[in-house]
Amino acid sequence: MSAQLPDQNPQATAEADARAARRRKLMLGAIGTFIVIGLIYGGYEYWLSQREVNTDDAYVGGDLVQVTPQVGGTVTSIDADDTQVVHAGQTLVRLDGADARVALQQAEAQLGQAVRGIRVTYAQTAALRSQVEVRQTDVATARANLAKAEDALRRRRALQGTGAVGAEELRQAQIAVQAAQSAVRTAQSAVQAARAAVAANEAQTAGSVLARNPTVRLAAARVREAYLALERTRIVAPVSGVVARRSVQLGQRVGPGMPLMTVVPLDHVWVDANFKETQLRNLRIGQKASVVADIYGSHVVYKGRVVGISAGSGSAFALLPAQNATGNWIKVVQRLPVRIRLQSAQLRAHPLRVGLSTEVTVDIRDHSGTPVVGLAPSKPVASTDMYAANWAKADALVARIIAANVGGMPAAEVGLHRAAPRRAAARR
Repeated sequence: MSAQLPDQNPQATAEADARAARRRKLMLGAIGTFIVIGLIYGGYEYWLSQREVNTDDAYVGGDLVQVTPQVGGTVTSIDADDTQVVHAGQTLVRLDGADARVALQQAEAQLGQAVRGIRVTYAQTAALRSQVEVRQTDVATARANLAKAEDALRRRRALQGTGAVGAEELRQAQIAVQAAQSAVRTAQSAVQAARAAVAANEAQTAGSVLARNPTVRLAAARVREAYLALERTRIVAPVSGVVARRSVQLGQRVGPGMPLMTVVPLDHVWVDANFKETQLRNLRIGQKASVVADIYGSHVVYKGRVVGISAGSGSAFALLPAQNATGNWIKVVQRLPVRIRLQSAQLRAHPLRVGLSTEVTVDIRDHSGTPVVGLAPSKPVASTDMYAANWAKADALVARIIAANVGGMPAAEVGLHRAAPRRAAARR
């Protein structure tokens, strides 16, 4: 018996072929669509890469200003804590000032003693000048006595041949002349000694008034030093910002330079964007940048500019730099930190914290800037005058001490009106 094949339906076969054809068309259409989308996306990315570069490896940076004491002491008060906002010049920590007050009192006493000592020197100079005049009178008297003795000797010598004057009397006249000559020499030596005493005293006072005398100035400098040490027992904020990392505790004995806390000025933060080395080809100083911080999301876009490109990658400055001269070497694309400066107005409206994550996009169409380093700063990167010495109060204290110890000396000899302008000129 022979096997019979089932009858085939021509209509079903045609429908199957039509469905297969539609599937092939759909598949080819989908593949074509994906190819077109890929080409469009690739073209767009290439076009975009010629206009901007972006990275999400970017973080907020800022100054971490350490608060350290300038003098040692025991902490008696802490006036600011973590997360609190402080202003420049505000007291943060107070130290026990008992030792500094005692040192200031000792310096004040030494200054008063120095002023009185110079007063004694001035008075001695006047007395010694009077002694010079007295000794000069003694010289004149001695010379008169010498002239009288020499005249008596001449008269006796003239009468020696007549027998009216004996040998003993002549000898006594000669002895009187010698004694008168010795008296003149003694008086002259006394004048020289008195003049030397005057010169010694004048060496301590000549050429300057009392307030500018080296001894008084040395004592005054010690008063200023002790005054500043007392003032520095009050530790102030060098800048305005937010307190962080407070480590100081009450009763703690601290020394100069010991970190007590940190102040972060949030009105002067920046973004360090770590771009790949392949993205730095067209990056230039001064190009515009837009920054989106994760804390606020995409609805807050910070405007900024590129102000600097690091001199080396992070691995180059690492504590343990990578050693690439090995047998098993794998190339890793390096990243360089690029600093973005943000607008102060935006920072005040939407404050950022140090270390926050951001996404940075830089418009690289402007190639007018330098590709390596920016311009040298025309002003200090950061500065504060909160540690400046208060010379006005210290000078006023010195002037009061000098005025209280000069007694009845004339103002011209004291010279306080000269000392103050010189100090002011030194401050300028």
